[in-house]
Amino acid sequence: MNVDSTRTGQGMLFIAAIIGMAMLTWFFAGVEKRKYNPNTDPVSLVHAENIEVPLQRNRYGHYLVNGQINDSPVAFLLDTGATDVVVPEDTAKRLNLPYGRRGQAMTANGWGTIYRTRISELQIGEIRLYNVGASINPAMTDGAILLGMSALGKIEFTQSGNTLTLRQKVG
Repeated sequence: MNVDSTRTGQGMLFIAAIIGMAMLTWFFAGVEKRKYNPNTDPVSLVHAENIEVPLQRNRYGHYLVNGQINDSPVAFLLDTGATDVVVPEDTAKRLNLPYGRRGQAMTANGWGTIYRTRISELQIGEIRLYNVGASINPAMTDGAILLGMSALGKIEFTQSGNTLTLRQKVG
């Protein structure tokens, strides 16, 4: 065996190792993302009388789910303690939500300024809600939208173990 073929073999092994590490990194990044939000593509169970969307709790004990506001993709964090759907200001600007009346609201971080807004359509799986009251919170960093009772109050939800099922009556 000559020196050139040995170097070529070593080079190919090195490239294979780099590709292998890149693939493992990509795979485990996806695993971590699913642990944070196991509901990236929620499944809808459509029955004659209702639509159900079962959600799995993430490793932190929260229910995160991907959905849409006015046909734009967003992530929701279910928060039964929030009166409204609460949208971070950067997200509200991206979604072109209208700024309404300015007000004050008690948040997890104390009193803060908010702006009233309305969401024309909010969607999680096949569940669709229309004309949902919401607040824009300038103090929130861009991230998950709090899905509060202004939306959750329009549907039923039940929890069993690590599954929370959203249910919307049809008709």
